[in-house]
Amino acid sequence: MAALDILTEVAKAGRWGPVVTGADWNEVTTAFGEPRDVGTMSRRRKWPRLFAYGDLELSVCRCRKIVLICIQTWRDVIELPSSVPGETQVFPAAVTFQNVTQALDQVGCPWQPDASLTFGDQRALTALPSRATFVFEIVQGAEPVLNVVGLPSDFHDCPVQTRQTTP
Repeated sequence: MAALDILTEVAKAGRWGPVVTGADWNEVTTAFGEPRDVGTMSRRRKWPRLFAYGDLELSVCRCRKIVLICIQTWRDVIELPSSVPGETQVFPAAVTFQNVTQALDQVGCPWQPDASLTFGDQRALTALPSRATFVFEIVQGAEPVLNVVGLPSDFHDCPVQTRQTTP
C-alpha cells in the first residue's frame, strides 16, 4: 500500500481503519498498539492529549474518544502505523498537488479548492465526502507539496463531568 492509497481512503471515507473522529481510543490502541504520548494540548489542562503513531497525530479527549486527526506529510518521509500493532511503515514524502488530485480523481473522490486555507505560500483542497483538508506548501519553481492532511473535528461534547469548584 502506498501513502496515496491511505490518503485517498481517508479522503473518501473520513477514516483509516479504526481511526475516525469520535472513535473509541481502545479500538485504536488494539489495532495499532500503544502510541507515543506527545503531551497535553494546553499547559493548564491534562486533556485533551496528543498521541502519535509516527506522523499520524490524534487528539484524544478525557472520555477516550478521538476528537482531532492529523497526518503530517512535510517531513522527509511519512511514517504511519502498519496493520501489525506497534510497527510502522515508511513512505516517501514530497507528495505533490498533482499526485493528490489525480489519485482522488482515480478513486472517484470529488474535491474542491479550499479558498479559506489558500493564501501566501500555501494552497488547500477539501475532499467533499469526508471534508478532509489537504494543505500544500507552494515551493518556488516547483509543484506544491503536501504539508498536512486533517479531518474535521466533530466538536465533541464530552460526557465526562469536569470538576467544578464553588467560590
